[in-house]
Order: sequence, then structure tokens, then C-alpha cells
Amino acid sequence: MKNLTIVQNPLILRDITYLRNHETREYQFRAALKRIAYSLCIEISKSFKTEVIDVETPLEITEGHRIKPEIILVPVLRAGLSLVDAFIEMIPYAKVGHIGLQRNEETLEPVEYYYKTPKELSTSKVIVLDPMLATGGSASAAFSFLKQRGANDLVFASLIAAPEGVEKMSKDHPEIPVYTASLDRQLNDVGYIVPGLGDAGDRTFGTL
Repeated sequence: MKNLTIVQNPLILRDITYLRNHETREYQFRAALKRIAYSLCIEISKSFKTEVIDVETPLEITEGHRIKPEIILVPVLRAGLSLVDAFIEMIPYAKVGHIGLQRNEETLEPVEYYYKTPKELSTSKVIVLDPMLATGGSASAAFSFLKQRGANDLVFASLIAAPEGVEKMSKDHPEIPVYTASLDRQLNDVGYIVPGLGDAGDRTFGTL
């Protein structure tokens, strides 16, 4: 799992506990998720390239830095939307695309139903957002779609990952870094992460 980075600190550990608790209300769930997303964004930003620019302070001209290339966020619908706000606050100039994938509950395979992204995929760093990396089928499919359309600098951000999903990403897309706040034990017999936190989309949007 050379491509895996587990982002942890005491605040993340606390907030993961909030997310796991079945009694956590929607507004509490969203708040904890957003705080974790900030930490994920900061960790991922360590891989960003910068260029030196001049900046004029009230006293003199000094050296500053600008992030280059552009950043494109691609949430996997619908649960990935829950991570967008925090990343946008940290990278306000980022553009946002969307990939709609739904899991066939019988085969567990992803089915595409929506795709739209900015045109600058080939010249941007593309961060795919999806709270759960379970079987890895949806994530792998999303990256395949993006590669087919020219993306070549790609990163994956998730809240919770299962070893099976990380292994599939390592096999299908070994060059893509995977960031997560927790590597859980395994998938259960219906493809959900355990101990996990349930369905991230339903718990975020209150559609249980």
C-alpha cells in the first residue's frame, strides 16, 4: 500500500469517533466531516507545486508563492459533495467537476449516470473526493474516466478506507496517491466497510 497516506491527529481521531457513533445527528455529522476534510486538504496540499512571485507589502517588495498548476475538485456523487465545501474554502479558486456513479447492489459494480468536468484536466491537479473507499470499484472507475479525458495528475481523498479498496486502487492505478483518515478492518458480506460509519451520503443529507 505504498500509495496510501493515513492522515491522523487527535482532532481527527475525535471526529472519526463522532462519525462512527450512530446517535450523531446530521448537523453534527456534517460538522465533524468538514473538520476532517480540512486536515485532508492540508495534507494533500503538501504535494502542490508553487512558483515564486513578487508581492508588495506595506513596507517593501518581497518573495511570495503561488500554487501552480490549477486545482480541479471532482466529487463522486452524491456523497463526495460533502467534502467539497471544506476544500473550496482552502482552495477558493479551484474548479469543480462531477462524476455520478451508483453501485449496483447485486454486482457491487459502479454504473455511470453523470459526468461533467472543466476542460483543463490535462494541465491541472485533479483531486477526486469520495468519503468511502470500500470495494474500490467506484473510485477506480472514476479515475479511469478522468484518465480517458486527459487527466494525468490525480489524487484521491476519502474519510474511511477498506483494505480491499486500497488494494484495488494500488492494482488499477498504482501511481495515484490515496489519502484517508482511517483504514478500517474489512468489508462485510454486502460490501460495506466495517466498523465504518454507515452510508456517508445518507448520514450527511439525512436520507436514512
